[in-house]
Amino acid sequence: MSKPRPPNALEKMGLDSPIALALHLPSRYEDETTLDSIEDALIKGAFTPVQTQGRVIRSQVLFRPRRQLMVTIEDETGVLPLRFLNFYPSQQKQMAVGAHLRVRGEVRDGYSGPEMVHPAVKALAPDAPLPRSLTPVYPASAGVSQTLIRKAVAQALRAPEIQAFLAELIPEALLREILPGGDWMPLHDAIQFLHEPPADADTAALVERTHPAWRRVQFEELLAQQISLKRAHSIRRQRHAPAFSGATQIQNSIEQRLLESLPFRLTGAQERVWSEIEADLSRSFPMNRLLQGDVGSGKTVVAALACARAMDYGYQAAVMAPTEILAEQHFIKMREWFEPLGIELAWLSGSLKAKDKKMAQASIESGKAQLIIGTHALIQESVSFAKLGLAVIDEQHRFGVRQRLEMSQRIGSELLYCHQLMMSATPIPRTLAMTYYADLDVAVIDELPPGRKPITTKIVRQSRREEVIQGLHAWLGKGLQAYWVCPLIEESEALQLQTATESYAQLGAQLPEFKVGLVHGRLKAEEKAAVMAAFKANEIQLLVATTVIEVGVDVPNAALMVIEHAERFGYAQIHQLRGRVGRGTADSVCMLMYAEPLSAAAKERLQTLREVSDGFVIAERDLSLRGPGELLGAKQSGDTMLRFVDLQRDAWLIDLAQQAAERLLAGHAELVEQQLDRWLGSRADFLKA
Repeated sequence: MSKPRPPNALEKMGLDSPIALALHLPSRYEDETTLDSIEDALIKGAFTPVQTQGRVIRSQVLFRPRRQLMVTIEDETGVLPLRFLNFYPSQQKQMAVGAHLRVRGEVRDGYSGPEMVHPAVKALAPDAPLPRSLTPVYPASAGVSQTLIRKAVAQALRAPEIQAFLAELIPEALLREILPGGDWMPLHDAIQFLHEPPADADTAALVERTHPAWRRVQFEELLAQQISLKRAHSIRRQRHAPAFSGATQIQNSIEQRLLESLPFRLTGAQERVWSEIEADLSRSFPMNRLLQGDVGSGKTVVAALACARAMDYGYQAAVMAPTEILAEQHFIKMREWFEPLGIELAWLSGSLKAKDKKMAQASIESGKAQLIIGTHALIQESVSFAKLGLAVIDEQHRFGVRQRLEMSQRIGSELLYCHQLMMSATPIPRTLAMTYYADLDVAVIDELPPGRKPITTKIVRQSRREEVIQGLHAWLGKGLQAYWVCPLIEESEALQLQTATESYAQLGAQLPEFKVGLVHGRLKAEEKAAVMAAFKANEIQLLVATTVIEVGVDVPNAALMVIEHAERFGYAQIHQLRGRVGRGTADSVCMLMYAEPLSAAAKERLQTLREVSDGFVIAERDLSLRGPGELLGAKQSGDTMLRFVDLQRDAWLIDLAQQAAERLLAGHAELVEQQLDRWLGSRADFLKA
């Protein structure tokens, strides 16, 4: 039996078929359609790419100041030295005296006058014709040449299956009706144009991806995504879920007793979203709702009410969080609310001892545990629920997409899908909601509980660290507590950042009259829990931490946060971190300490965070910086979903794609599968997550 052939360089890049190659679109273009004389090339000077040609009159290897190949070409107008600091013997042979070269690059001042360093070189006859189209430059892996990709793409575009693959699927009448102007480029022409744009094409529009050819491709991709989301929404409504039609008729209901025992009243926003969730839970198809609200807006109590509703109907409820520290905070809070009501809770995480894990699993399987809280350990194969009716998934974008697909089970002979409530303190920008969450019902808590004070954000240089510590001393002296957040646990020579362990030792030495604690991701769960409990009880006054305290920690007496090397953190991370303060009656401060020199992007980020407290504004900035992959958790699935669309630049196309998706689903069902298969293939499943 012969061994399978190892993948070649293109296949390793995923370019394993004519279709994959046709959709591997250029990132930029080079203009090789014009030719300057050497004299004109020298006049144009630095920072202007030029193409010229000439005969090699000199070619030699020099060894000072380092080994390099110096080649000089000439034409009837002048001479041009070419310098190569890295070269192969084959290149030296190609550029031997007498050869005719066409070179492209920038002419800059060198050691002894104008020269080109590492130009692109082609050995050609003096009368070789110029290309009639711009030369595409493709995204490539290390070691894969542009020549190889260009040849493969050109061959792919001639393949018979490409004609069928790029055939028009959308009826022309529908295109004319929906698209502005109605004269959009056919898809096949658009792809061909992007690979081989004519010499007079608008290169700026091509590179910025605003050219009509790009618009057609982007619209097609968005259309496939919208069809997938709308169809997933429709499929969900055909699934069966337990209907929890209301708790008012249940005497002495858990829900009612929970509401009566709370030491606070729900805000208007909490009551509004709870009524939306109530309506979802009363239906016989699964709820699929995203509950979003800024840090500290009170999402957890709304989730608790949903859990109570499920338990009132004899079903189990599960709360899942991405990190042990966040799951643990939920467990502590839920136990505080539900244990006095006689509810049996179970805790399940990966770090539990085998014996404790088995006991928890047995309690879950028997149905004895009514409310189960934990990490992704809840959706492992060894966990079997007796009767799961509701899954609450916190900070859901941190889970891989596949993990979110698994919350359903068989109860008796019927396949029942539990209701799902996803929570996020990272507000979802509108464009993201329209493209990736379009099949979710979104509820927003847009009001903070009464008494929550605004947080003052200050920016300070690292050089003022001693002043900050003096201020911290005075702060702790008032009986208040504080956080000190560091970006790394161990020393990194590359980044030269202050570490959590170093800061812990220094602050402990400089603040001897106060108890300093340390918490980071590598601590065992029980050690973390002990430190957090001591901090909450004010046995620890200053908590030095990494970003493990980003979500879920609630200590009202901690009203000051210092974030070291704030320039290393993103928008959302700092916004989440500072949401840990401002939870009590004291005026709250978040100090962003930065090391110089500060890049322009970092400076803008810190200034924005100082001036803006609105999570939605911050989320939009974050989206423009990082793209949707990280915000969605899509990176964990290995798919970036949208390859050609920028959600901010192309936002206006989303509405058009939604309209077209509705029309195709309603009247052209036979085209829907073809559209999905063309653009998404197996990735369509991820969009149903």
